[in-house]
Amino acid sequence: MGNRLSKIYTRTGDDGSTGLGDGSRTGKDSARVDAYGTVDEANSTIGLVLASELPALVHDQLVAIQHQMFDLGAELCIPGHAAIFDADIDRLEQWLDGHNDDLPALKEFILPAGGEAAARCHIARTVVRRAERETVALSRLESVRPEAVRYLNRLSDLLFVIARVLARASGHGEVTWNHERRKG
Repeated sequence: MGNRLSKIYTRTGDDGSTGLGDGSRTGKDSARVDAYGTVDEANSTIGLVLASELPALVHDQLVAIQHQMFDLGAELCIPGHAAIFDADIDRLEQWLDGHNDDLPALKEFILPAGGEAAARCHIARTVVRRAERETVALSRLESVRPEAVRYLNRLSDLLFVIARVLARASGHGEVTWNHERRKG
């Protein structure tokens, strides 16, 4: 394991740059920093979901995802580093299928609501989508492994399905978009 931080401030970023995991420096406004910073933000929003009362299976899956999000952030912070693999994406798909099998088919759009835990999960889903967009933007400028983008894409899908599960588990139920509210 690398060095642990004993002092939080270093003053090295006062010039608007930050250190990457390989020791190089880049601007704090670079596409790479945007991508791994938003992955960190997404991980924090998953922590907010975990602060809610959750079914044990969902809790355990989200904790595992937080660890993988930290791995993904490291992959994006260290050019050339690999930390997310096909097996990680396959696991998300298995979880997604497992949760989705118990849900009714969607016939309407769902609003980001359905109780506190579900609403928090919707926030996490949208931040993961932003992390995905920023990782794609980075991939247009620098080398990014496709597994990183695929992981974020699948994770946002999983968070949507988990939000549905949480809305139902809370008793609030899903809130559907009323597209006919303006007619009449």
